[in-house]
Amino acid sequence: MVRYSGPYRGERMDKTRKVAGRPRSADKQAAILQSALTLLASQGYVRMTLDQVAVAAGVSKSTIFLRWKTKADLVTAALESVRMTGACAPTGDARTDLVAILQDFAATVERVQGMALIGTCLAEEAHTPELLALLRERTVLPRRALLRTALEQARDHGVIRPDADLDAAVSALLGPYYADYMARSSARPDWAEQAVDLVLAALRPAAN
Repeated sequence: MVRYSGPYRGERMDKTRKVAGRPRSADKQAAILQSALTLLASQGYVRMTLDQVAVAAGVSKSTIFLRWKTKADLVTAALESVRMTGACAPTGDARTDLVAILQDFAATVERVQGMALIGTCLAEEAHTPELLALLRERTVLPRRALLRTALEQARDHGVIRPDADLDAAVSALLGPYYADYMARSSARPDWAEQAVDLVLAALRPAAN
């Protein structure tokens, strides 16, 4: 049996041990994102700080800045990470898929006190415009794209009219959640099903 006995044997072993014991970058990122979500829900956007996130995640503040440039960047990345994580895979049935997307939307909003965050984004638009811009880019527009895709499939299968205004339909699907929240501080349990049924009925092809 040949043993390596060169002058760098110990150095190589030390390096191996250091690499093996070093926390993985993916683990750090997951911890930071989860800590940001937890603090967002408990403290709100204005009160939470990157120092708090660093302590909660067990990392240095510089580690956070290596990945995200600002608090707005981190928070919207954290929100993006949980988008559609609890939704079922598309089934091909328009009603089922639309309801699933809306229910996941509501669950995400409630998990991170999203309505308060939306209010903060609007209030801070003049001072921190990147917060609202990043929220749109990472959460609002991708969610709308999911709904539009499901509506496009419904149109292709003849479930809704070929000339239906799909962007208006997306807004009509999401609108009831916000309206219910403003009226009663929470959405009705069956709001998603009712919204989908109303939109699909309005867009149904005319009978011959």
